[in-house]
Amino acid sequence: LETTFFYKLRSPSDAAVKQATWNASKVREKLCRDIHSHASSAQTARLSELTANYEKRLTQALSEPVESLLEAGGKETWPSIRTLLKRETEAAVTEFLAVVTGFELDHATIDDMVQNLKDYSRRLVEKKAREEAAKILIRMKDRFSTVFSHDKDSMPRVWTGKEDIRAITKDARAEALSLLSVMTAIRLDERPDKIESTLFSSLMDGTVSDTSSHNRRLGASTDPLASSSWEKSNRIYQCLVLCMQVPPKDVLLSPVQCKSLWRQFKSETEYTVTQAISAQEAHKRNINWLPPAWAIVLMFVLGFNELMMLLKNPLYLLGLFVAFLLCKALWVQLDVPREFQHGALAGVLSITSKFLPTVMNLLRKLAEEAQGKTTQGVPEYSASQSYRHQSHSHSIPESVSSNISSLADDDAEYSSPALVQRRSTSNVRETEISEM
Repeated sequence: LETTFFYKLRSPSDAAVKQATWNASKVREKLCRDIHSHASSAQTARLSELTANYEKRLTQALSEPVESLLEAGGKETWPSIRTLLKRETEAAVTEFLAVVTGFELDHATIDDMVQNLKDYSRRLVEKKAREEAAKILIRMKDRFSTVFSHDKDSMPRVWTGKEDIRAITKDARAEALSLLSVMTAIRLDERPDKIESTLFSSLMDGTVSDTSSHNRRLGASTDPLASSSWEKSNRIYQCLVLCMQVPPKDVLLSPVQCKSLWRQFKSETEYTVTQAISAQEAHKRNINWLPPAWAIVLMFVLGFNELMMLLKNPLYLLGLFVAFLLCKALWVQLDVPREFQHGALAGVLSITSKFLPTVMNLLRKLAEEAQGKTTQGVPEYSASQSYRHQSHSHSIPESVSSNISSLADDDAEYSSPALVQRRSTSNVRETEISEM
């Protein structure tokens, strides 16, 4: 349409006016400039909109995964980030090229736009890395607490006295230091470095010793962390191991900052280690009430005379046995181990306040049990006597009872007449008295 329009403008029959000396070249050039300007502005706006959309897609695809990988902080963190960055960038560039092809742009412009898109994705990853590097101390303390307070099965650790706190602390600090080594520099170029080994040798195992006599003559510092940049630090450390330099633009934490962060990290986590040691010692004291073996042997040697006296007088042993039973009963009633869990002073005060009521309660129970046994013994005795009486009465022969009844009948049959008369007169008197 544009070509046809300009062609019509160039034809004299359409643009020329008779008896006029107009020069249409300037107007035509201005119109062409306006058309080109409008088309260019519309194209630029459309390309800017497309670029913004693809940058937004890259932000959504990279922000949260990169942040999650940096929080995890392992040996595969940066390789995973590089793989993620490459995959998402290539996918976005492929779709972007398919859309931009219809704008009929030259190759240089397209290459510049693609490079800008790649640079944007890289800057996004670097920005996230710097944000996480600012929170590295919090991440290190969280990692230390997780490893120190949980076992291999992710179960909360209970300090029973069998754990090696020194080894557990070393493992937890090693995990925290590994996280610090991940966040010291940006590693998007796949260049090897010795930052992790430098940190471990300097902070975990002590400062690396330089055995080179040449360095001693020059008075060079043997501490790889005594520098403000990893580039200088690696030049110092290069005397010991061959390592690549870290560009200053990729540095997140300088060696001096790493050393300061490690010192602060150790001071803030020392309390956790101290609490674990205290809990372990308290548990050992709670489960071991006996004195040590050397004290038992010493008491046996020094108390040999008293032991022989007890063996010669068994009554003392009986008294000690009764005292032991009473003390055991008081121990159970007062629940001494539970009272001393809150401290020695609190345990003594609590036991002192409960001692007299507990003793009175024990004596009352003993008295009630003794009285109950006495009352139960009396009915048993009476019941046994009645049983014996009944058994004795039932044991009388039937022949004896029949003889007694026959004797009574004979007495009644052979009674004298005088006795019969006496009985009749007594009966008459009784009837008269009753009538009166």
